[in-house]
Amino acid sequence: MQKVCILGVGRQGSAAAYDILKYNKPQQLLLLDNNHDSLKRTMSKINKVKDDSTQIIAEVIDLNDSQKLSKLLTPFDIFLSAVPYQFNLQLTKVALSSKTSMVDLGGHTKNVIKQLSYDESSKNNNIAIVPDCGMGPGMNISMALLGIEYLDQAKDVYIWDGGLPKNPVKPWNYSLFFNIKGLTNEYDGSAYFIKNGKIEKILCFEEFEVVEFEDIGKLEAVVTSGGLSTMPWTFEGKLNTLSNKTLRYKGHWELMKAYRQLGLFSEKQITYNGAKFTPRDFYHFLLEPLLGSDDREDICLMRTESYGLKDGHNIGVRYEVVEEYDENTGFMAMEKWTGWHASIVMQKILDGSIKPGAHAIEKALSGKMFYDEAVKRGYNIKETILNS
Repeated sequence: MQKVCILGVGRQGSAAAYDILKYNKPQQLLLLDNNHDSLKRTMSKINKVKDDSTQIIAEVIDLNDSQKLSKLLTPFDIFLSAVPYQFNLQLTKVALSSKTSMVDLGGHTKNVIKQLSYDESSKNNNIAIVPDCGMGPGMNISMALLGIEYLDQAKDVYIWDGGLPKNPVKPWNYSLFFNIKGLTNEYDGSAYFIKNGKIEKILCFEEFEVVEFEDIGKLEAVVTSGGLSTMPWTFEGKLNTLSNKTLRYKGHWELMKAYRQLGLFSEKQITYNGAKFTPRDFYHFLLEPLLGSDDREDICLMRTESYGLKDGHNIGVRYEVVEEYDENTGFMAMEKWTGWHASIVMQKILDGSIKPGAHAIEKALSGKMFYDEAVKRGYNIKETILNS
């Protein structure tokens, strides 16, 4: 029997706890957070799938106390870091010192590359470390792998994904589903794609296009940062094209581009009337409460298209899935896609499918492995063969 820890039991962490209880039933589940109310809410949610075979412990913890964390995690087989990405490098070192496997929700590719440099140390400590699980990066990459694996030789791979409110807050046509710092991090800087077989840097908000989904209508897609994680480097020289764009309702990107142009994404400290602050902090302070909503009804969409050779013919294959708020579990679509993907990776480490070492998500979890687990969870992934 296994011992599992969820570090950070906000929206995504609680969904991961629910999933691992339902499908793995560990001997012990430890919930750690710096907020007592979050622990109480999560305990209430996971009671629906709890049985007597699992002992659940909830504890308030200071994330900055690495020594205490390491001691606490030593008896455990694996933990999920569902806390802001800034902690993940520190927590990777905690994983190594406690000899506890680790999965995280990532969100910052430079951090992930540093984590992957601990591959040899992870093997020496007989643990697996898999960063960048979740919806994107994470599930979007797993969905892309489905298409790559379907073809004998994939050449061009395109990904579109997004989490949207069913009832968007105007004028932004969006609602906040996760930490606003993470959102701005996705909207700032650049992304890395593969074009003509080589890695190319693309600025955020570039390559605008309109994408249509059945029953939803036309959405707008642009480049945002970090969605592909390390996948471009893994597939450089193997694919001719690899891209990933984020979907939003009409008008959202126009406003965000204006905010960035105004300088509100800047992290350079300024002084105004004697007060020192960064424009980004000020922007977050003003916007976060306006984007917050008690309405939990959301919708997540994902589409991948892969083109290449199969049985000597040029063809394409599309995989598409849509998820909505789940009244039965109380989880939002984004919570499920994020937390459950991370939980699937954890369970594949626990059952030995993912071996010791520090692994990029595109190397750790195959498309087929993900698909089989997704079907168990009721995901309706549609496959369509396309003319190339």
